[in-house]
Amino acid sequence: MSSDTRCAWVVRGTPIGPLFLAATGAGLVHVAFHADERTVRRCLDRLAAVLGVRPVPAGGPERDPLPARAGAELAAYFGGGLRDFRLPLDWSLVSGFTARVLRELAASVPFGSVVGYRELAERVGDPGAARAVGAAMGANPLPVVVPCHRVVAADGGIGGFGGGLETKRALLALEGVLPRPLF
Repeated sequence: MSSDTRCAWVVRGTPIGPLFLAATGAGLVHVAFHADERTVRRCLDRLAAVLGVRPVPAGGPERDPLPARAGAELAAYFGGGLRDFRLPLDWSLVSGFTARVLRELAASVPFGSVVGYRELAERVGDPGAARAVGAAMGANPLPVVVPCHRVVAADGGIGGFGGGLETKRALLALEGVLPRPLF
């Protein structure tokens, strides 16, 4: 990525806690859970190292429309009015097997459904790579939008999740896969 390319970021409050959102001219490039000051600093450092440009705070919808659009789509998703994200995605933070798995996940596992680690490995042509699929989920730079919460264990358990199991449960409940908590 050239040094004249802009990367803008913002933190948005959501029902699962604050999310860090960063976008380049190509699309949404990074989403991070639990966006406290330390997490934001870590995200900014990673983006600067990989993209070769220091991200700047978003300057509003007119100047940085993609972070604003991402925030609006996430609000609609959490409000129950959006099932498919339409944001352009910038895949700069992933490559190789991880990119193949995440692209397949984004393209083929719709709202309200789940897929097993092994089945996702089979879909990308590597049936013995269920553990590697798990690692790819952990490396997902675009959680929620690229729905790694929809990948579950073969034994019926929900598997792991970088945003925490309560967050995964909440996302699966939002999509009707799990019952909503009573309290």
